[in-house]
Amino acid sequence: MDKNYNNKEKTDLNEILAPYLRRWKYFVAIIFTMLLLGIFIIKSIAPVYKIQTSVLIKDAKKMSSASGDFGVLQSFGAFSGMGTNSIENELGVFSSKTIVEDVLKDNNFQISTYSKQRFSDLELYGTTNPYIINVIQEKKNIDLPKEPVYIKTKNNDVILSSKEWEKDIVTSFNTTTSLPFAVIMIRKNPNFQAPYKTDISKIYFNYSDFESTVNDFQEALTVDLLDKDGTIINISVDFQNKDKAKDFLNGLVRQYNIYAINDKNIESKKSKDFIDKRIALISNELGSVETQKEGFKSSNNIVDLPTEAKINLQLKEQSKTQLLEIGTQLELTKILQNSLDKKGSGDVLPLNIGLDNESAGKAIQEYNSLVLQRNKYLQEATPDNPLVKIANKQIEEMKSSLTESLQKNVISLQFARRKVESQLGESEQMIGKIPTQEKLFRSIERQQQIKENLYLLLLQKREEAAITMEITAEKARVIDKAFVFKKPVAPKKMIILGVCFLLGALIPFIFIYLKQLLQSTIINRSDLSKLTKLPVIAEIPKFKNRQNNLVAFNDVSPMAESFRIFVTNLRFLLQVKDTPQTILVTSSVKGEGKTFVSTNLSIILASSRDKVLVIGADIRNPQLQRYNPSMKAAKGLTEFLSGEITAIEEIIHPSGYNENCDFIYSGSIPPNPTDLLQNGKLDELLHSIKSQNKYKYIVLDTAPLLLVTDSFLIADKSDVIVFVTRSEVTEKSYIEFLNTSVEESKLKNVGIVLNGISDSNFGYGNKYGYGYQAEDKKWWQKFLGN
Repeated sequence: MDKNYNNKEKTDLNEILAPYLRRWKYFVAIIFTMLLLGIFIIKSIAPVYKIQTSVLIKDAKKMSSASGDFGVLQSFGAFSGMGTNSIENELGVFSSKTIVEDVLKDNNFQISTYSKQRFSDLELYGTTNPYIINVIQEKKNIDLPKEPVYIKTKNNDVILSSKEWEKDIVTSFNTTTSLPFAVIMIRKNPNFQAPYKTDISKIYFNYSDFESTVNDFQEALTVDLLDKDGTIINISVDFQNKDKAKDFLNGLVRQYNIYAINDKNIESKKSKDFIDKRIALISNELGSVETQKEGFKSSNNIVDLPTEAKINLQLKEQSKTQLLEIGTQLELTKILQNSLDKKGSGDVLPLNIGLDNESAGKAIQEYNSLVLQRNKYLQEATPDNPLVKIANKQIEEMKSSLTESLQKNVISLQFARRKVESQLGESEQMIGKIPTQEKLFRSIERQQQIKENLYLLLLQKREEAAITMEITAEKARVIDKAFVFKKPVAPKKMIILGVCFLLGALIPFIFIYLKQLLQSTIINRSDLSKLTKLPVIAEIPKFKNRQNNLVAFNDVSPMAESFRIFVTNLRFLLQVKDTPQTILVTSSVKGEGKTFVSTNLSIILASSRDKVLVIGADIRNPQLQRYNPSMKAAKGLTEFLSGEITAIEEIIHPSGYNENCDFIYSGSIPPNPTDLLQNGKLDELLHSIKSQNKYKYIVLDTAPLLLVTDSFLIADKSDVIVFVTRSEVTEKSYIEFLNTSVEESKLKNVGIVLNGISDSNFGYGNKYGYGYQAEDKKWWQKFLGN
């Protein structure tokens, strides 16, 4: 079962591929034609090359203070968001319309000059262009020219011509010329060098307005990063003229650097101006703070607040110490006063008790000396002794003087104590003011420091901005100058040839596929096999125009062999019997070749020495006599059926091309063919012929089944029915009619013949023919007719 399935699958695949394989010559021819077309297209398209330059963008991803752009301001907290100099922005600058416009303004790209060539025209540019054409002024609201303008020179005259103009325009070099679309000036190129091996006899130019030119160049421009993590930019265009593309790319980089330098100077100048304004403002604010500080110190009598605080603290401590010392001296003085008052003339006063009064100490010492001297006198004399009295008097005087001195010392100490107490109060008051003063002073001092730092920073940034303005380094450093890739990017030869090859294969494929899809007629044997179970007993090839449509004796052509196979298969359908065999040949509609099949079938049957009689039973549309035009008016079946002729021998005629084959022609066309076929005369004719036992085969060439009922009327009189179909003529729906007729027993023992098959649709044997001895003629033999 698997083997049968595989065979079926293989058969189905063969059937699918067969229509395409049979027509392989179409594929070869169309593919070859399309490849020729592809070669012509390649030759007709001027080669386009890729031109590229590479630049390194400096500091594209970050903004440092030394970059010279917004770096000056970016170091300030308020301007930290202004650093937008990213590499993506630089890509946008290179591909912007503005930069392309500025580049084109410096180059004469609006007018493109060409030299007419056999295939693709050559663009002339630079030294290869004999003319320099400048656009002086564009004319507004004017349609652009669709046709080229040809340039011819005669002496100093310049002749311009175009298919769009009614007459030529004659001008001269170095003069303005008004054209319908612009005012131009044509000059001779002093550096002109004729291109190598190039015909420049026909030169023309194409004009485009400035805006369209900008758009074209912008669309042709490709800008991308060499590496997503780097800052190297590749800039490329696809141009026909290499030098023109180089000039454009180099101009693009040059213009970008001009932009960068101008932007840098503008931004640096703006930064410097801004800094100058801020310096003036900060200077005023700083002066105000200094004045405020000076006023604060003056109003509070402060030179240095920490020093003043330290001095007051020291003064406070000193005052306390002085008060303690003064109090001590005051108490000692009072003690001496009390002792002096209580002591008698003979008592000495205490000495060295810590009294800090030198005069009082000397007075006490002198007093004690007098007392001691008096006491010494009393030891040797009486109180009345003059010496004692003098000593007493001196003691009293000294005591009085000492008392006065001590009193003065008390007064002096009290005054000093009050002074020190006042000084202590002032110190304590100053110390109490220090926290408030320190807070206020620190606030003023902080403002001063902030203003001073900002002032110094601004001075530094102003110097940096001034230095930056003097630096004009290019922002885009050229890594690779504009260079040309060796291989052109267009035309893409392999792609064009591949597309042409693909189209060459698709065109016949689609044509054959659509033809198969829309095909409503039978083409080959497989179509019949799908539509009916009736046997296909023969495939008859389509005869050529110059080929004889009747087979000859000992004919070994494919057609003769196909009819021999037809006879062989037909005998399998015929029953073995001694009486003549009746073969009915019919079809669905006319034009399918049933008469052709009937005639050649009789010839092959007669070739084996068997007698064959062909009866033209299609009395509505007689066709049998066309193979023998001389018998066109011969009496035949119609006359016998109508009773005009009763003798059968009168309507039987020799075929003229085989002695064993006779014909009964249809005769004249009757007005009532159906009645004639049903009147019993046909049965009488067939019975009479069979009873003679002269003919082994009787072939009935009948009318088409779909058109009339004549064939159905005589179908039961046949031993086998040959249903003729024709390739590319018989509709597939006709086979359904045949199947229905067989199922309803209207037709029995039916074999199908497929007629008119072309060589490409033949089931087998299509290349070499059926005949083993048949020689397949070469194309030159067919052409020469040999």
